[in-house]
Amino acid sequence: MIFFLFFIQLVICVCAFNETRSSRDVNPIQVSSLLKSFQVGYDKRVRPNYGQEPVQVGVSLYVLSISEISEKFMDYTFDMYFRQFWRDERLKFSNKDGLEKLVVGADYVNLIWVPDTFFVNEKVASFHQATQENQFLRITYLGEILRSMRLTVKATCPMDLTHFPMDSQLCTLEVESYGYTMADLVYDWKEGKASVEVSPHVSLPEFFVVGYRQRRVLEVLSSGNYSRLCADILFTRSMGYYIIQVYVPSSLIVCMSWVSFYLDRASAPARVGLGVTTVLTMVTLMGAVNRSLPKISYMKALDIYLAVCFFMVFGALLEYAVVSYTGKRIKLHQLQFQEFKKRVESMREEYNKEKEEETLVIEEDDQDHWNLHSEFCPHKMQYEKRKFSGYQRPLPHTPPSYLPLSPPLLSHEGSMRRKPTPDPPQPCKLTDLTEPTTLFGFRASDIERYARLLFPIIFLTFHLMYWSILISISSVNIEDIIPLAEA
Repeated sequence: MIFFLFFIQLVICVCAFNETRSSRDVNPIQVSSLLKSFQVGYDKRVRPNYGQEPVQVGVSLYVLSISEISEKFMDYTFDMYFRQFWRDERLKFSNKDGLEKLVVGADYVNLIWVPDTFFVNEKVASFHQATQENQFLRITYLGEILRSMRLTVKATCPMDLTHFPMDSQLCTLEVESYGYTMADLVYDWKEGKASVEVSPHVSLPEFFVVGYRQRRVLEVLSSGNYSRLCADILFTRSMGYYIIQVYVPSSLIVCMSWVSFYLDRASAPARVGLGVTTVLTMVTLMGAVNRSLPKISYMKALDIYLAVCFFMVFGALLEYAVVSYTGKRIKLHQLQFQEFKKRVESMREEYNKEKEEETLVIEEDDQDHWNLHSEFCPHKMQYEKRKFSGYQRPLPHTPPSYLPLSPPLLSHEGSMRRKPTPDPPQPCKLTDLTEPTTLFGFRASDIERYARLLFPIIFLTFHLMYWSILISISSVNIEDIIPLAEA
């Protein structure tokens, strides 16, 4: 057993000695001459395999951090390691001396052909140069080249803010050759589905990184067909900030506007001041929220909520105006009723006075009428009998002052009588009229009572509908997304 362990240790020492010796055998002067030999007859303006099959360029990237996602400017900023792999037969060399690859500085990139890769949706991109330029070049003896660099890229990210702030955004980085069509250069993901990676330590204050995916697309332009790679990152917005800063304050402002329903209707300064304050507060809150968002032409979910809250507080202010107007109109109608009542009483007194005067005229007129009849007229005898027995003739409904007495006419019995006159309309009775206490069937107190009940019910119903609908329509399902937790 001891001999076996001694043998294994001896083999390890021999291997380490041979590796150290082989590394020492590589002469720095030999490497320099090898790099210089690459430039003999080398033209960096010509791609590898010119006139033959297109150059296959493999791409992989590793997202280090995502610093910002801007809804106002529709872009996002991130840092990444960007790597490109291709093969150039002109850079082959012999590995007989144990030299299998060359790792050279970034300056040598300017002496060889490199793909003219650019980011299609890039706004700003920058290299990192602290403390040196953050890129390297690796060349193997088979002519395989790896170029790796660290970049900070700000790329466009078109966003649909319909479900804001419960929205999800899919931001893309598009990689393409600027000048080479697919006949000369074809891009491919180097490591298959593992070519795009996102650091598990990526965190944003307002978003969660759900996952990512990678795609290959064919871009057809007027200048030709181009190979394009797309890396998509899915973000979901965190609701905490907007619940604390927008939803809760706006709901409390609406509830505060309901306090005016319980104040005295005579306290106009207090109720108007409270209503105006809540309306202006909602306007300020809506302006502060939209100030950090783009000027889009469609309604966001947050706009709908704030609009409903604004109309609720504005409705509470209008409710006091309706109550005040209703109370004033009812008082005005009561005053008009009192004036009308006084006028009717005076008219009744005048009517009774005229009626007494007309009764005397009728009695005198009846005596003159019966004097025209003979003493043996049965009608006159009946009249005399009623007169001496104390019977009093009922007064006609129509006073003679309105209609003159008809001339005496001869009846079929030979007696004279007056032409009957139609009955006039009877005067109205004040007992049928009541003092007005409502306007369109509502009292001012009724409006207050209904407002105390309807406003909370409407707002609570809106909350239930708003959140149930928003949660159901804001969920996003995208195929081929690799969750960040599984990466």
